[in-house]
Amino acid sequence: ATAGPRSFSAAEVRARCAQGACLVSCHRRLYDLSGFVRLHPGGEQLLRRRAGTDVSAALDGPPHRHSANARRWLEQYYVGEIEPGDEQGFAAPNPAAAAQLCAWYRDGLWVPQHYNHCLLPQDLVDWQKPLLWQVGYLGEKYDEWVHQPVDRPIRLFHSDFLEFLSKTAWYVVFMVWTPVVLYLTWVSYTSLAQGNTRLFSSFTTEYSIPVHKYYFPFIFLLGMILWSLLEYLIHRFVFHMKPPASNYYLITLHFLLHGQHHKSPFDSSRLVFPPVPASLVIGFFYGVLRLLLPEVLGLSVFVGGLCGYVIYDMMHYYLHYGSPRKGTYLYGLKAYHVKHHFEHQKSGFGISTRFWDYPFRTLIPEETFKKED
Repeated sequence: ATAGPRSFSAAEVRARCAQGACLVSCHRRLYDLSGFVRLHPGGEQLLRRRAGTDVSAALDGPPHRHSANARRWLEQYYVGEIEPGDEQGFAAPNPAAAAQLCAWYRDGLWVPQHYNHCLLPQDLVDWQKPLLWQVGYLGEKYDEWVHQPVDRPIRLFHSDFLEFLSKTAWYVVFMVWTPVVLYLTWVSYTSLAQGNTRLFSSFTTEYSIPVHKYYFPFIFLLGMILWSLLEYLIHRFVFHMKPPASNYYLITLHFLLHGQHHKSPFDSSRLVFPPVPASLVIGFFYGVLRLLLPEVLGLSVFVGGLCGYVIYDMMHYYLHYGSPRKGTYLYGLKAYHVKHHFEHQKSGFGISTRFWDYPFRTLIPEETFKKED
Protein backbone atom coordinates (compact mmCIF):
# COMPACT_ATOMS: atom_id res chain seq x y z
CA ALA A 1 0.00 0.00 0.00
CA THR A 2 1.17 3.52 -0.74
CA ALA A 3 2.11 5.51 2.35
CA GLY A 4 0.14 8.66 3.06
CA PRO A 5 1.63 12.14 3.29
CA ARG A 6 4.12 12.78 6.05
CA SER A 7 2.99 14.89 9.01
CA PHE A 8 5.04 17.83 10.31
CA SER A 9 4.63 19.51 13.68
CA ALA A 10 4.94 23.26 14.05
CA ALA A 11 8.10 22.76 16.10
CA GLU A 12 9.67 20.61 13.37
CA VAL A 13 8.87 23.15 10.68
CA ARG A 14 10.34 25.98 12.74
CA ALA A 15 13.49 23.96 13.36
CA ARG A 16 13.97 23.36 9.64
CA CYS A 17 13.42 27.06 8.90
CA ALA A 18 15.98 27.97 11.54
CA GLN A 19 18.46 25.81 9.64
CA GLY A 20 17.87 27.83 6.46
CA ALA A 21 14.98 25.97 4.82
CA CYS A 22 12.19 27.89 3.11
CA LEU A 23 8.87 26.21 3.87
CA VAL A 24 5.44 27.47 2.84
CA SER A 25 2.13 26.21 4.18
CA CYS A 26 -1.38 26.47 2.79
CA HIS A 27 -4.43 24.70 4.24
CA ARG A 28 -2.07 22.40 6.17
CA ARG A 29 -0.23 21.45 2.96
CA LEU A 30 3.51 22.04 3.31
CA TYR A 31 5.94 22.89 0.48
CA ASP A 32 9.72 22.97 0.67
CA LEU A 33 10.92 25.75 -1.66
CA SER A 34 14.48 25.83 -0.32
CA GLY A 35 16.10 24.84 -3.60
CA PHE A 36 13.92 26.97 -5.84
CA VAL A 37 13.02 30.21 -4.09
CA ARG A 38 16.29 31.95 -5.04
CA LEU A 39 15.57 31.25 -8.71
CA HIS A 40 12.22 33.06 -8.55
CA PRO A 41 12.35 36.80 -9.35
CA GLY A 42 12.76 38.52 -5.99
CA GLY A 43 13.22 35.24 -4.14
CA GLU A 44 16.63 36.18 -2.81
CA GLN A 45 15.27 39.46 -1.44
CA LEU A 46 12.31 37.69 0.15
CA LEU A 47 14.66 35.35 1.96
CA ARG A 48 16.75 38.27 3.21
CA ARG A 49 13.64 39.91 4.65
CA ARG A 50 12.33 36.74 6.25
CA ALA A 51 12.05 37.36 9.97
CA GLY A 52 13.34 34.65 12.29
CA THR A 53 11.76 31.27 11.60
CA ASP A 54 8.39 32.58 10.48
CA VAL A 55 7.20 30.35 7.65
CA SER A 56 4.81 32.85 6.08
CA ALA A 57 7.34 35.70 6.17
CA ALA A 58 8.77 34.44 2.89
CA LEU A 59 5.51 35.65 1.37
CA ASP A 60 6.09 39.20 2.59
CA GLY A 61 4.93 41.78 0.05
CA PRO A 62 1.85 42.21 -2.14
CA PRO A 63 0.48 39.08 -3.83
CA HIS A 64 0.79 38.77 -7.59
CA ARG A 65 -0.82 36.63 -10.21
CA HIS A 66 0.59 33.23 -11.12
CA SER A 67 -0.14 31.06 -14.13
CA ALA A 68 -1.54 27.55 -14.03
CA ASN A 69 1.95 26.30 -14.86
CA ALA A 70 3.34 28.12 -11.83
CA ARG A 71 0.74 26.52 -9.58
CA ARG A 72 1.44 23.11 -11.08
CA TRP A 73 5.17 23.75 -10.68
CA LEU A 74 4.75 24.39 -6.95
CA GLU A 75 3.21 20.96 -6.44
CA GLN A 76 6.61 19.40 -7.18
CA TYR A 77 7.79 20.67 -3.81
CA TYR A 78 4.94 19.23 -1.73
CA VAL A 79 6.45 17.38 1.22
CA GLY A 80 3.54 16.64 3.56
CA GLU A 81 0.88 17.96 5.90
CA ILE A 82 1.03 20.07 9.04
CA GLU A 83 -0.31 18.18 12.01
CA PRO A 84 -3.95 19.03 12.87
CA GLY A 85 -4.17 21.83 15.39
CA ASP A 86 -0.69 23.17 14.66
CA GLU A 87 -1.78 25.59 11.93
CA GLN A 88 -2.28 28.32 14.53
CA GLY A 89 1.38 27.98 15.48
CA PHE A 90 2.46 30.05 12.53
CA ALA A 91 2.30 33.80 12.61
CA ALA A 92 0.99 35.60 9.55
CA PRO A 93 2.48 39.12 9.25
CA ASN A 94 0.96 39.42 5.80
CA PRO A 95 -2.46 37.69 5.71
CA ALA A 96 -3.17 38.97 2.18
CA ALA A 97 -0.08 37.28 0.80
CA ALA A 98 -0.83 34.05 2.63
CA ALA A 99 -4.39 34.13 1.33
CA GLN A 100 -3.08 34.65 -2.21
CA LEU A 101 -0.92 31.53 -1.96
CA CYS A 102 -3.96 29.57 -0.86
CA ALA A 103 -5.90 31.05 -3.77
CA TRP A 104 -3.46 29.32 -6.11
CA TYR A 105 -5.29 26.07 -5.38
CA ARG A 106 -8.62 26.27 -7.14
CA ASP A 107 -11.05 23.60 -8.25
CA GLY A 108 -9.57 21.31 -10.85
CA LEU A 109 -5.96 21.72 -9.78
CA TRP A 110 -4.25 18.39 -9.32
CA VAL A 111 -3.51 17.72 -5.65
CA PRO A 112 -1.37 14.62 -5.00
CA GLN A 113 -1.89 12.09 -2.25
CA HIS A 114 1.83 12.24 -1.60
CA TYR A 115 4.92 13.67 -3.25
CA ASN A 116 6.49 11.41 -5.87
CA HIS A 117 9.20 13.12 -7.92
CA CYS A 118 8.99 10.58 -10.73
CA LEU A 119 5.26 10.30 -11.24
CA LEU A 120 3.80 13.73 -11.89
CA PRO A 121 0.54 13.73 -13.87
CA GLN A 122 2.04 15.36 -16.98
CA ASP A 123 4.79 12.75 -17.25
CA LEU A 124 3.89 10.89 -20.43
CA VAL A 125 7.47 9.66 -20.83
CA ASP A 126 9.77 7.38 -18.88
CA TRP A 127 12.21 9.66 -17.07
CA GLN A 128 14.48 6.73 -16.32
CA LYS A 129 15.35 6.52 -20.04
CA PRO A 130 16.71 9.10 -22.53
CA LEU A 131 13.89 11.41 -23.64
CA LEU A 132 14.95 12.36 -27.16
CA TRP A 133 13.68 9.16 -28.78
CA GLN A 134 10.45 9.13 -26.74
CA VAL A 135 8.98 12.59 -27.32
CA GLY A 136 8.20 12.01 -31.01
CA TYR A 137 5.59 9.45 -30.00
CA LEU A 138 3.63 11.99 -27.95
CA GLY A 139 2.02 13.32 -31.14
CA GLU A 140 -0.74 15.83 -30.43
CA LYS A 141 0.07 15.71 -26.70
CA TYR A 142 3.63 16.96 -27.24
CA ASP A 143 2.96 20.70 -27.44
CA GLU A 144 1.03 20.82 -24.17
CA TRP A 145 3.44 18.43 -22.42
CA VAL A 146 6.60 20.31 -23.38
CA HIS A 147 5.17 23.58 -22.07
CA GLN A 148 4.40 22.13 -18.63
CA PRO A 149 7.80 22.73 -16.98
CA VAL A 150 9.36 20.48 -14.35
CA ASP A 151 12.33 20.93 -12.06
CA ARG A 152 14.58 18.00 -12.88
CA PRO A 153 17.56 17.21 -15.14
CA ILE A 154 17.05 15.80 -18.63
CA ARG A 155 18.99 13.04 -20.36
CA LEU A 156 18.74 13.07 -24.14
CA PHE A 157 20.96 10.27 -25.47
CA HIS A 158 21.81 6.66 -24.64
CA SER A 159 25.43 7.34 -25.60
CA ASP A 160 27.48 8.88 -22.80
CA PHE A 161 29.66 10.63 -25.39
CA LEU A 162 26.73 12.29 -27.18
CA GLU A 163 25.20 13.19 -23.84
CA PHE A 164 28.48 14.83 -22.83
CA LEU A 165 28.54 16.89 -26.04
CA SER A 166 24.94 18.05 -25.47
CA LYS A 167 25.64 19.58 -22.04
CA THR A 168 27.96 22.26 -20.76
CA ALA A 169 28.57 24.57 -17.83
CA TRP A 170 28.00 28.30 -18.40
CA TYR A 171 31.64 29.27 -17.86
CA VAL A 172 32.81 26.93 -20.62
CA VAL A 173 31.09 29.14 -23.20
CA PHE A 174 32.84 32.20 -21.78
CA MET A 175 36.23 30.48 -21.63
CA VAL A 176 36.00 29.07 -25.18
CA TRP A 177 34.63 32.03 -27.11
CA THR A 178 35.99 35.10 -25.30
CA PRO A 179 39.60 34.45 -26.48
CA VAL A 180 38.24 33.97 -30.01
CA VAL A 181 36.39 37.31 -29.81
CA LEU A 182 39.49 39.11 -28.53
CA TYR A 183 41.76 37.59 -31.17
CA LEU A 184 39.41 38.26 -34.09
CA THR A 185 38.84 41.81 -32.82
CA TRP A 186 42.59 42.42 -32.97
CA VAL A 187 42.86 40.83 -36.43
CA SER A 188 39.94 42.87 -37.79
CA TYR A 189 41.18 46.19 -36.43
CA THR A 190 44.78 45.75 -37.57
CA SER A 191 43.61 44.63 -41.01
CA LEU A 192 41.40 47.70 -41.39
CA ALA A 193 44.32 49.84 -40.21
CA GLN A 194 46.27 48.82 -43.32
CA GLY A 195 43.81 50.87 -45.39
CA ASN A 196 43.22 48.27 -48.08
CA THR A 197 39.57 47.51 -47.36
CA ARG A 198 36.99 49.12 -49.66
CA LEU A 199 33.25 48.59 -49.85
CA PHE A 200 31.71 47.80 -53.28
CA SER A 201 35.15 47.26 -54.80
CA SER A 202 33.92 44.05 -56.45
CA PHE A 203 31.42 46.11 -58.48
CA THR A 204 33.35 49.31 -59.16
CA THR A 205 36.76 50.70 -58.32
CA GLU A 206 35.92 54.31 -59.12
CA TYR A 207 33.08 54.62 -56.60
CA SER A 208 34.18 52.11 -53.97
CA ILE A 209 34.17 53.38 -50.37
CA PRO A 210 37.26 53.05 -48.17
CA VAL A 211 36.63 51.48 -44.76
CA HIS A 212 38.93 53.07 -42.18
CA LYS A 213 39.98 51.57 -38.86
CA TYR A 214 37.96 54.29 -37.10
CA TYR A 215 34.79 52.62 -38.41
CA PHE A 216 35.57 49.38 -36.61
CA PRO A 217 33.58 50.12 -33.37
CA PHE A 218 30.50 50.92 -35.44
CA ILE A 219 30.89 47.80 -37.59
CA PHE A 220 31.39 45.75 -34.41
CA LEU A 221 28.21 47.29 -32.93
CA LEU A 222 26.35 46.54 -36.17
CA GLY A 223 27.34 42.89 -35.77
CA MET A 224 25.93 42.87 -32.22
CA ILE A 225 22.67 44.43 -33.41
CA LEU A 226 22.35 41.93 -36.26
CA TRP A 227 22.95 39.12 -33.78
CA SER A 228 20.18 40.40 -31.48
CA LEU A 229 17.78 40.39 -34.44
CA LEU A 230 18.92 36.92 -35.47
CA GLU A 231 18.52 35.74 -31.87
CA TYR A 232 14.93 36.97 -31.89
CA LEU A 233 14.07 35.42 -35.27
CA ILE A 234 15.59 32.03 -34.41
CA HIS A 235 13.92 31.97 -31.00
CA ARG A 236 10.52 32.85 -32.43
CA PHE A 237 10.36 31.00 -35.74
CA VAL A 238 12.68 28.02 -35.19
CA PHE A 239 12.75 27.29 -31.48
CA HIS A 240 9.03 28.00 -31.06
CA MET A 241 7.71 26.36 -34.17
CA LYS A 242 4.83 23.99 -33.46
CA PRO A 243 5.83 20.68 -35.05
CA PRO A 244 3.06 18.71 -36.77
CA ALA A 245 1.60 16.15 -34.39
CA SER A 246 2.04 13.42 -37.00
CA ASN A 247 5.74 14.10 -37.67
CA TYR A 248 7.94 12.14 -35.27
CA TYR A 249 11.17 13.64 -36.61
CA LEU A 250 10.12 17.30 -36.40
CA ILE A 251 8.90 16.79 -32.83
CA THR A 252 12.22 15.16 -31.96
CA LEU A 253 14.13 18.02 -33.64
CA HIS A 254 12.10 20.64 -31.80
CA PHE A 255 12.78 18.97 -28.48
CA LEU A 256 16.49 18.77 -29.25
CA LEU A 257 16.71 22.44 -30.27
CA HIS A 258 14.59 24.08 -27.59
CA GLY A 259 11.77 21.92 -26.24
CA GLN A 260 14.08 20.36 -23.66
CA HIS A 261 14.77 23.84 -22.25
CA HIS A 262 11.08 24.64 -21.84
CA LYS A 263 10.40 21.28 -20.26
CA SER A 264 13.20 21.71 -17.71
CA PRO A 265 14.05 25.44 -17.59
CA PHE A 266 16.36 25.10 -14.59
CA ASP A 267 18.54 22.26 -15.83
CA SER A 268 21.80 24.19 -15.38
CA SER A 269 23.75 22.03 -17.82
CA ARG A 270 21.40 22.89 -20.71
CA LEU A 271 21.06 26.67 -20.43
CA VAL A 272 23.90 27.58 -22.81
CA PHE A 273 24.90 26.28 -26.25
CA PRO A 274 27.61 23.55 -26.00
CA PRO A 275 30.78 24.61 -27.87
CA VAL A 276 30.95 21.65 -30.30
CA PRO A 277 27.52 22.07 -31.94
CA ALA A 278 27.84 25.86 -31.51
CA SER A 279 31.03 25.88 -33.58
CA LEU A 280 29.17 24.33 -36.51
CA VAL A 281 26.44 26.99 -36.42
CA ILE A 282 28.95 29.82 -35.91
CA GLY A 283 31.05 28.52 -38.80
CA PHE A 284 27.98 28.57 -41.05
CA PHE A 285 27.22 32.22 -40.31
CA TYR A 286 30.86 33.17 -40.81
CA GLY A 287 30.76 31.54 -44.24
CA VAL A 288 27.62 33.50 -45.16
CA LEU A 289 29.24 36.81 -44.18
CA ARG A 290 32.37 35.93 -46.17
CA LEU A 291 30.18 35.50 -49.27
CA LEU A 292 28.30 38.77 -48.76
CA LEU A 293 31.03 41.16 -47.62
CA PRO A 294 34.74 41.82 -48.21
CA GLU A 295 36.85 39.53 -46.05
CA VAL A 296 37.92 42.01 -43.36
CA LEU A 297 34.57 43.76 -43.27
CA GLY A 298 32.73 40.45 -42.97
CA LEU A 299 35.10 39.39 -40.18
CA SER A 300 34.45 42.66 -38.32
CA VAL A 301 30.69 42.17 -38.47
CA PHE A 302 31.13 38.52 -37.51
CA VAL A 303 33.20 39.22 -34.40
CA GLY A 304 30.61 41.75 -33.22
CA GLY A 305 27.92 39.12 -33.68
CA LEU A 306 30.02 36.53 -31.87
CA CYS A 307 30.45 38.90 -28.94
CA GLY A 308 26.68 39.44 -28.94
CA TYR A 309 26.18 35.67 -28.82
CA VAL A 310 28.49 35.28 -25.80
CA ILE A 311 26.65 38.08 -23.97
CA TYR A 312 23.33 36.46 -24.88
CA ASP A 313 24.34 33.05 -23.51
CA MET A 314 25.73 34.55 -20.28
CA MET A 315 22.61 36.69 -19.93
CA HIS A 316 20.33 33.72 -20.47
CA TYR A 317 22.05 31.73 -17.76
CA TYR A 318 21.88 34.67 -15.36
CA LEU A 319 18.18 35.20 -16.01
CA HIS A 320 17.59 31.64 -14.82
CA TYR A 321 20.08 31.38 -11.96
CA GLY A 322 20.91 34.96 -11.00
CA SER A 323 19.26 37.06 -8.27
CA PRO A 324 19.16 40.64 -9.56
CA ARG A 325 17.90 43.27 -7.16
CA LYS A 326 14.30 44.36 -7.49
CA GLY A 327 13.83 47.47 -9.58
CA THR A 328 16.92 46.92 -11.74
CA TYR A 329 16.87 46.32 -15.49
CA LEU A 330 18.02 42.72 -15.03
CA TYR A 331 15.27 42.07 -12.47
CA GLY A 332 12.65 43.20 -14.99
CA LEU A 333 14.26 41.10 -17.71
CA LYS A 334 14.32 38.04 -15.44
CA ALA A 335 10.63 38.46 -14.57
CA TYR A 336 9.90 38.91 -18.28
CA HIS A 337 11.73 35.72 -19.21
CA VAL A 338 10.06 33.74 -16.42
CA LYS A 339 6.69 34.87 -17.80
CA HIS A 340 7.77 33.57 -21.21
CA HIS A 341 8.50 30.14 -19.75
CA PHE A 342 5.50 29.73 -17.51
CA GLU A 343 2.67 31.65 -19.16
CA HIS A 344 3.44 33.37 -22.47
CA GLN A 345 5.36 30.88 -24.61
CA LYS A 346 4.11 32.52 -27.81
CA SER A 347 5.46 35.97 -26.94
CA GLY A 348 8.37 37.53 -25.08
CA PHE A 349 11.07 36.11 -27.36
CA GLY A 350 13.73 38.67 -26.48
CA ILE A 351 16.30 37.42 -23.97
CA SER A 352 19.26 39.81 -23.87
CA THR A 353 16.89 42.65 -24.84
CA ARG A 354 13.14 43.17 -25.26
CA PHE A 355 13.72 45.59 -28.13
CA TRP A 356 12.62 43.36 -31.03
CA ASP A 357 9.42 42.34 -29.24
CA TYR A 358 8.14 45.90 -29.78
CA PRO A 359 8.27 46.22 -33.60
CA PHE A 360 7.24 42.57 -34.09
CA ARG A 361 4.32 42.96 -31.64
CA THR A 362 5.26 40.01 -29.43
CA LEU A 363 5.71 41.95 -26.20
CA ILE A 364 4.27 40.28 -23.11
CA PRO A 365 1.37 42.49 -21.93
CA GLU A 366 2.35 44.79 -19.07
CA GLU A 367 -0.84 44.00 -17.15
CA THR A 368 0.38 40.46 -16.51
CA PHE A 369 3.10 41.94 -14.29
CA LYS A 370 0.77 44.11 -12.24
CA LYS A 371 -0.06 43.22 -8.67
CA GLU A 372 -3.52 41.92 -7.96
CA ASP A 373 -5.74 43.52 -5.36
